[in-house]
Amino acid sequence: MSSVPSATNHKPSMAWNIFFWILQIFLGLAFGFGGYTKLIFPIETLTYQMVWPGDIPAALVRFIGASELLGGIGMILPAVTRIRPALTALAASGLALIMILAMIFHFTRGEYAAIGVNAAFAAMALVVAWGRFKKAPITPWQ
Repeated sequence: MSSVPSATNHKPSMAWNIFFWILQIFLGLAFGFGGYTKLIFPIETLTYQMVWPGDIPAALVRFIGASELLGGIGMILPAVTRIRPALTALAASGLALIMILAMIFHFTRGEYAAIGVNAAFAAMALVVAWGRFKKAPITPWQ
């Protein structure tokens, strides 16, 4: 028998799990709060805070808010409950996509300062997606 662990019995290190949990909690809270505000606050208030919500249809702002809120929940809840934990990696992938689309949106508007923040959040979400898909997946309850 080989002493090299196979992909099926390889257990990720505790450090990787802690690292991914820190990112998941941070992103879950950040996107959860951001999505909640886009869903609940009046468009005028959001426009005062961020400018762009006044330039697109209100329904799109609310859709983005709902997507961010659900993605934020998806970063934490499936992993914590271990019920369909693969949804955490999918939520991270979806949030990364939202941030990539936001980068394109801000680029077309000449809002270059916002692109760095979007890129940082996209990178963190992609790291979580990779980590929970490949490096340290969470196994469901058996």
